[in-house]
Amino acid sequence: MRSIYRVYSILWTIIWPFFSLCHPCRAIGKENLPQGGALFCANHSCLNDPVCLVMAVGRKYQLRPMAKSEFMNIPVLGWLLKKAGVFAVDRGKSDVTAIKTAIKYLKSGEKVLLFPEGTRVKGGVDKHGHESEAKSGAAMLAVRTGAPIVPVYIPEKKKWFRFTNIVIGEPYYPHVESKKGTAEEYKEIAEELMERIHALGAKAA
Repeated sequence: MRSIYRVYSILWTIIWPFFSLCHPCRAIGKENLPQGGALFCANHSCLNDPVCLVMAVGRKYQLRPMAKSEFMNIPVLGWLLKKAGVFAVDRGKSDVTAIKTAIKYLKSGEKVLLFPEGTRVKGGVDKHGHESEAKSGAAMLAVRTGAPIVPVYIPEKKKWFRFTNIVIGEPYYPHVESKKGTAEEYKEIAEELMERIHALGAKAA
């Protein structure tokens, strides 16, 4: 754990000068950052969204982003990301390993970052031209671990040399009637989550 934080801290320190100058990011709602395990869920429109959030919350508040497996297979970069605590998910299929890893981190009190829509989305449409919808993975993880969900809004448009306001919402615990939750309940939670995320957009202006 210490070695992971050390690499995370080093990478943060290396990247920070560039972002602080070219793409400065600041967090609105830092008082909503929980101290224990939590599931951070954000909208996703740009490749640099995870980095923007990591820069905004600060070096000492470590997040464990879930990243698509293609990134983790890039020589050197993939190795560094893994050493910094990033873990892979194989999109397009049910990745049991990624789910188990996320559950392990959440139960051990760590903070996992994922994007409920599963891909980049702009204007409600994904990169393939399909209307976006939230997947049920985040809902399932929150219900099965008891970890709170922290909704996060990241603006689609980020201007060079100007601050991007990233809004962190209040943590909340999704409710289910059954013990482990049903597919229908997960779907409802996922839809509510995206509504909460987009509602935060008004505070980013």
